[in-house]
Formats: sequence, structure tokens, C-alpha cells
Amino acid sequence: MRANRSITISLPEDMADLVEKKIASGEFADESEVVTEGLCYLADHDAEIEQWLRDEVVPTIKAHDADPSWGRTIDETRKELDEYMRTRDRRSIGA
Repeated sequence: MRANRSITISLPEDMADLVEKKIASGEFADESEVVTEGLCYLADHDAEIEQWLRDEVVPTIKAHDADPSWGRTIDETRKELDEYMRTRDRRSIGA
């Protein structure tokens, strides 16, 4: 069991209301449980991002550095994005 330490925090009104709603619903016993759950979620999310960076982003950058010929220029990327946006816009307006 971890030792607890008491701290005081201030929340925006809507976040404080959400904390109270979670407690009132019985989902959490008190404010500490709500905050702890949220921080655990953030820690897990941060760990997932770090793993993605290590496993996918860094190797991709290294591969590109080793052989830049397979990459796209900024102009090619902009052209592809522009075309994608035009296609998406046409679909969204039913054209």
C-alpha cells in the first residue's frame, strides 16, 4: 500500500462539478479517488506515447536519415494534404 500525502488543488468550476458528480454517482468514494484515477490514466497515456515514440517514430526517423530517398519533400506533402482536404471537403458537402 502506498503512503498518501495531502495536497490542496484548485479546479475550474466545470472540473470541480465533474468530481462532485463522480462522487455523487457512487463511482468514487471521494475526491482523492477521482484525482488518483485521472492521474493514473494520464500516466498510462504518457507511457503509451513514450512507447510509440521509441518503437515507431525513432526507427522511422533513423531509417529516413539512413536513406532519405524514400521520404517526401515538403512540397509533395503539401500537395497530398491539399488534395486530401479537397476530397474530404467535397465528400462532406455531398458534391
